[in-house]
Amino acid sequence: MRRAALAAALALAPAAARALDCAAALVLALDVSSSVDPREHALQMQGLAAAFRDPAVTETILGGPGAGIMASAFLWSGFQHQEVIVGWTWLGDAGAVAGFADALAAAPRRYDHWPTALGRAVGFAAELHKANPLPCRRRLVDVSGDGANNDGVGAEWYRDRGALDGLTVNGLVIRGADPDPALHYRDHVLHGPGAFLEVIEGYADYPPAILRKLLRELSPPYAMDAR
Repeated sequence: MRRAALAAALALAPAAARALDCAAALVLALDVSSSVDPREHALQMQGLAAAFRDPAVTETILGGPGAGIMASAFLWSGFQHQEVIVGWTWLGDAGAVAGFADALAAAPRRYDHWPTALGRAVGFAAELHKANPLPCRRRLVDVSGDGANNDGVGAEWYRDRGALDGLTVNGLVIRGADPDPALHYRDHVLHGPGAFLEVIEGYADYPPAILRKLLRELSPPYAMDAR
């Protein structure tokens, strides 16, 4: 992991949060490769922010077992292009959840002309989990994208080396590319107990899809979805 990205990832939660009961740690991995145009990127980021502003998501984060969750987010494209946009943040009250949503909505996009290093994105998410300062009962990766891996090793390279042990990797696929990215996600990306895939036909469907996905993955128990 590059030093700058690691430094961003180590935006620690308040010290008081360390003593709290963390239900889940969630890494959000968002595709900003060259196939994602500015309109689609805006739909993705504003849709994700809107999901965290939804009262149902706030209630799910704060109303279940545990005192809250840890969350972080990064943008990914080419093999050397991952950028943490929100470091590890303790979401233990409604204000913190709203602040996390605001940070997502305001995050700039630095990369827009690189290929789709989906495998490296999964590996980078695993590295972020190692930097989480607060132990959590579940460790989740939520990766969104509109294409199959076409740059560097695939997610299975990291899985075979044990880097994904203890993680659940879920996917949200935006269809339209050839080969069908949904098949690639099912065969190579999904990992761990209860892993599931959300599939949509275009970025206009992203906002309701990411809301459904967050409610599902933050509300255990959840089961494998074969769609």
